[in-house]
Amino acid sequence: MKQDSLKDKVVIVTGATSGIGESCARIFGKAGAKIVITGRNQEKLDAGKAKLEAEGIAVLAILADASVVADNQRMAETVLAEFGKIDILINNAGISMRALFENLDFEVFHKVMDTNFWGTVYATKFCLPSIVENKGTVIGISSINGFRGTPARTAYTASKYAMNGFFESLRTEVMKKGVHVLVACPGFTASNIRKNALTAHGSLQGESPRDESKMMSSDEVAEEILAATLKRKRDLVLTTQGKLLVFLNKWMPGRLDHIVYNQMAKEKDSPFH
Repeated sequence: MKQDSLKDKVVIVTGATSGIGESCARIFGKAGAKIVITGRNQEKLDAGKAKLEAEGIAVLAILADASVVADNQRMAETVLAEFGKIDILINNAGISMRALFENLDFEVFHKVMDTNFWGTVYATKFCLPSIVENKGTVIGISSINGFRGTPARTAYTASKYAMNGFFESLRTEVMKKGVHVLVACPGFTASNIRKNALTAHGSLQGESPRDESKMMSSDEVAEEILAATLKRKRDLVLTTQGKLLVFLNKWMPGRLDHIVYNQMAKEKDSPFH
């Protein structure tokens, strides 16, 4: 698929008011697509829409909570009423968490699963009929945590493993119908997902415990996702560190247990302290 083949394609990006979602909306929009962005905050949604329109990108903004079934149904119906089709769905909406499981409230675990996993399931369910009709693409913005669990990220890891398994199964269901399913697993990315990560009892973490200056930018990640979409790739694992983690977890999982523990123990305000 050539980049100009995105011209007039209808692309939905969930959770598109910041980070990778915001970058995907802009990068895919600049490639000629008509963009639909969703988010839970009307003010941020309006600001995101204005920024995209200022760059000449056609955009429809829909207030929607990824974790709510009815919001996802309304989103799909609104897009179909406006454009008549859906070509690409980018399941990006997600939240993180940082707390040891023994201290973690069930409410926080449910919230992470509801947004990251169920939000993906809901959006895909309602958008899939049109995507099948148009032989389009379903994209899941997963994580290296979908391949390797890390401490203090039990809910987040579970949500990403579930997402990866869901898409692996779905891919084989729709592959003979001409539908492309891409699972994108960014490594550490400079975005606000860590600042907005939930603590054990549901408050926001605030300051990121990691040095983000050496991480991939969300724009760089979005460019890689666009390239993988155009090539109709199956999986996308980003950064050397991310690829190394996937490799080590496959061949030396026991050794990696100690490596990830020690890495977490070095972080600022580590729960292991």
